[in-house]
Amino acid sequence: MPQKYNLHIIIAEDDIDDADVITETFSKNPSFSKVSLVANGEELLNYLKDSSNENPDVILTDINMPLVDGIEALQEILNNSDLKDIPCFVYSTSINPSYKEKCDDLGVKAYLIKPYTFEAFAEIPKKILSIMEN
Repeated sequence: MPQKYNLHIIIAEDDIDDADVITETFSKNPSFSKVSLVANGEELLNYLKDSSNENPDVILTDINMPLVDGIEALQEILNNSDLKDIPCFVYSTSINPSYKEKCDDLGVKAYLIKPYTFEAFAEIPKKILSIMEN
């Protein structure tokens, strides 16, 4: 597992408002020293394939995004020998059981429901850290 502090997270989120809130939330958490943001699964995959970028310690992705959705991106990430050990998390407004089942089958660490309040967003980094410690 990565060190508890100084973690780099990459977040795939296409909604500008949610992206601002989630980026700020992770930036304020002392365990995360670097927060990278991409707008969709295609950008996430391109970031990870670019050898000039260091692999992140954690990946957090929304599901419903244009071009390549979160599940499609995770399928590629979790089937790649260089990337499959990066802990991956999904957060979404959708509580669709088939999405959660697909994520579980892929080996996603947790399927988090996207909150509706800024205060609840602050719990996401804590939940991720707690899951990574177990």
